[in-house]
Amino acid sequence: MKFLADMGISPRTVEFLRSLGHEAEHLHELGLDRLDDAPVLELARQQSQTL
Repeated sequence: MKFLADMGISPRTVEFLRSLGHEAEHLHELGLDRLDDAPVLELARQQSQTL
């Protein structure tokens, strides 16, 4: 499963998801820390990721 973690999710949670074999990215890793909710949702939709 593919995950996109919003700023309210700990980076440690993303690491845990990766350790389970999931594809997971955190907005901070992508340099998108200050992105509003609507663009975050659109990005997740475009990349078929679960928020």
